[in-house]
Amino acid sequence: MLLRDTSRTKNNQELVKVSIDALVKALEAGHSEALSSYLTAMAQFHNYSFQNILLIASQHPTATKVAGIRSWNELGRRVRRGEKGIMIFAPMIGYKRNASEADQSQQSDARTDRPEPRLVGFRAVYVFDVDQTEGAELPELTSTFAGEVGDKLDKLAEFTTGQAIKLEYSDKIAPARGMSYGGLIRILPDMEPSETLATFVHELAHEMLHKAERRTLTTKAVRETEAEAVAFVVCHALGLATGTGSSDYIQLYHGNANLLKESLEVVQRTAAVILGALSPKDAQDGKAVQ
Repeated sequence: MLLRDTSRTKNNQELVKVSIDALVKALEAGHSEALSSYLTAMAQFHNYSFQNILLIASQHPTATKVAGIRSWNELGRRVRRGEKGIMIFAPMIGYKRNASEADQSQQSDARTDRPEPRLVGFRAVYVFDVDQTEGAELPELTSTFAGEVGDKLDKLAEFTTGQAIKLEYSDKIAPARGMSYGGLIRILPDMEPSETLATFVHELAHEMLHKAERRTLTTKAVRETEAEAVAFVVCHALGLATGTGSSDYIQLYHGNANLLKESLEVVQRTAAVILGALSPKDAQDGKAVQ
């Protein structure tokens, strides 16, 4: 997508490259917890764009909730003096007419004269994490699950069948916990609900990512790692314990920053789609965040 402000576009691309290169170097040095930090950021900020997730994670790795000064003030909190803002990119929306002036003069319906919003570029804005603020206690979010699966398995099953993917439970796949066949997912029955959900998301990630063109462009190890990463992000966002975040991508990508970026981007997009299906209200609330 072409942006009106080319200098900001270049700056955005450079910042993403710096973040990815820093992650590659950390992984090459054996610090696989750096990957866990990025995946955790994806889980916490899944309504944000991939670029902004990278920016938040690289500038403030321990961030959990970010907002602008005005939003914090509305919540009864103030940013502490001396705190440094976290730079992200926000969309700039412009408007255009739906028809020319000549066409409009011939229209009897005044509604045709309404301007149509469109994206014209991005601008740098600054947000602050909750740990940089002080004041009133934040209200508890009703979408926080803290380890409870709740109705998420049912919602995930509904989303899956809506994608024309069949779901079956079968003990014949043991010792595997789940299998993806291309249009069909089989899951081992009688597991703990959290384990069932993590397995379900892993196999669904395979269906969404690896049953078409991408399958021929990746190795089995890459596909398994991407599916595990999606499961980690989704489960972490739901407050479920998971140990899949410590996979060392550098063993798969051999220091290739472009391949790592591509993989992390598809992980982020896939996890965001699944989380949007599980918590549609959250997805709508964050749809304007870039």
